[in-house]
Amino acid sequence: MFQSRTHTCGELRLQDAGKEVTLAGWLENVREVGANFAFLVLRDYYGTTQVVVQTEEMMQIIKSINKETTIQVTGTVQERESKNPKLPTGEIEVIPQKITILGKCRHNQLPFEINKSKEADENTRLKYRYLDLRNPAVKKNIILRCQVVAAIRAAMTDHGFLEITTPILTASSPEGARDYLVPARNHPGKFYALPQAPQQFKQLLMTSGFDRYFQIAPCFRDEDARADRTPGEFYQLDMEMAFASQDDVLSTLEEVLQPIFCKYGKYERVSSYPFRRIPFNEAMERYGSDKPDLRIDLEVQDITAEVAGCEFAPFQNATVKAVAVDDFEQGRKWIDKLLVDVEVQTGNKSCWFKVDENGELTGGISKFLADYKDALTQKLNLKPGSFVCMAAGKKLAAQKTAGVIRTMMGKRLPGHFDEEQYAMCWIVDFPMYEMGEESGELEFCHNPFSMPQGGMQTLLDAEGDMEKLLAINANQYDLVVNGYESASGAVRNHDPEIMVKAFQMVGLGEEDVKAKFPAMYNAFTYGAPPHAGAAPGIDRIVMLLCGEESIREVITFPMNKTAQDLMMDAPTTVSQKQLDDVHILINESHLN
Repeated sequence: MFQSRTHTCGELRLQDAGKEVTLAGWLENVREVGANFAFLVLRDYYGTTQVVVQTEEMMQIIKSINKETTIQVTGTVQERESKNPKLPTGEIEVIPQKITILGKCRHNQLPFEINKSKEADENTRLKYRYLDLRNPAVKKNIILRCQVVAAIRAAMTDHGFLEITTPILTASSPEGARDYLVPARNHPGKFYALPQAPQQFKQLLMTSGFDRYFQIAPCFRDEDARADRTPGEFYQLDMEMAFASQDDVLSTLEEVLQPIFCKYGKYERVSSYPFRRIPFNEAMERYGSDKPDLRIDLEVQDITAEVAGCEFAPFQNATVKAVAVDDFEQGRKWIDKLLVDVEVQTGNKSCWFKVDENGELTGGISKFLADYKDALTQKLNLKPGSFVCMAAGKKLAAQKTAGVIRTMMGKRLPGHFDEEQYAMCWIVDFPMYEMGEESGELEFCHNPFSMPQGGMQTLLDAEGDMEKLLAINANQYDLVVNGYESASGAVRNHDPEIMVKAFQMVGLGEEDVKAKFPAMYNAFTYGAPPHAGAAPGIDRIVMLLCGEESIREVITFPMNKTAQDLMMDAPTTVSQKQLDDVHILINESHLN
């Protein structure tokens, strides 16, 4: 049997001096210091070892190969004269008697320097991802991901959950994003869909008598990329509990996830549980977001009443929100950039004023606010040196714009952003319904399978009254970590009659429910237990643990921002025979 190595490149220590060893790895670097003298760095998964070439024979071999060639080195370990305390193997080096080429790198020029691959263009990194992953700094994120997934599995099992896999080929379902469709060869004109989430299957498992379910589930959604969201596919800790309340789910996930952040996180400080619970409406009022970053100490305040009657046009017949800070020392250039960045992110304009050393309002729109100085001073606790940035418009738009202002000011001004921690909270009491921005009609706000608070009676009391319908809260909850939604869940609507009534409110009748969710509807008619669950996002959690700003840094083979796999050249065209097999005809006029 071929024996490629006796030790790894991260294993040898000073006590190994004098041993004959065999190492194998990639030739990371060569530094020639004489005619027959050179230092090599040999790298494998475990670390690096310095190899010192001292003979003409060894030198000829080294000169004939390119960096990143895989080689086997057999030699003797000796103590280094110039030690490197930064390396675990920094006290030793290997003097080779034999160097064997195992896998030749045939390229004189690499797409990027391996140890600096994170500085390269992202598309180049993704195209040559197998080289990018050789960078120990990139590889460590994937290693951490493996460790976190293993720890989550162990914790869920310890809490009495069974790991059960659910189908990948399933029926199309209105989950809120576009499906990936798979044509069915044996059923012309029909399609499978890749699951956006195992939502229906896990609820069916509860009706089947399984008490606690989980899986590390692949989910597929045809949606655009963001820094914290990858297009195409992602993984979540999918979990469900029978005979469970909201409190049961929240406390279980706190017990599972909080120790994960404590053990594997970049920051030492982690919120202790039970985590703070913030109702949705309170979050929007105080933070301008249902994903508040609680590391920022600023809050949004409503000054609509204080500026009532103001002649500043954007304030008229509008909700006005403000974010105030003291001891403001930034100049006009800083303020202008803030206003531009807020508008770019939200599409809405913002405005501002300052308080001078005499307590007078100055700058920005201060000339419109002279008559409101006392009311604003009391409401916002203004002092000389205060700065106030404001947003106005319809209530939701003003809230969201002020939320962006809060985040930008908090992170850009000194003393308001306590970054090195994991600040966790639950957002609870989400609205059951909302008015669709595009349709202008009543729609489900979050998850159509959620139980409305108050059950059937709440729906009956609100029927036909739009204001009451919009005031209904659902038993829905999100886990937010450092401003990122990291889990979403709900107490499920397990009663077919309540489910039908909830869908009637958005214009769908019983037959629509039966047609869209036949298995779940029918299963519930056979006696379903009350159940609840959630789905923390694995990719996003690992991103937070690593302290990365892009989710693609913690995915082994990610797609780019336009859902392309540059390494595998996917998506790509297929042969006419493959199209014929699945009864697909491409309309050429739609390709351009």
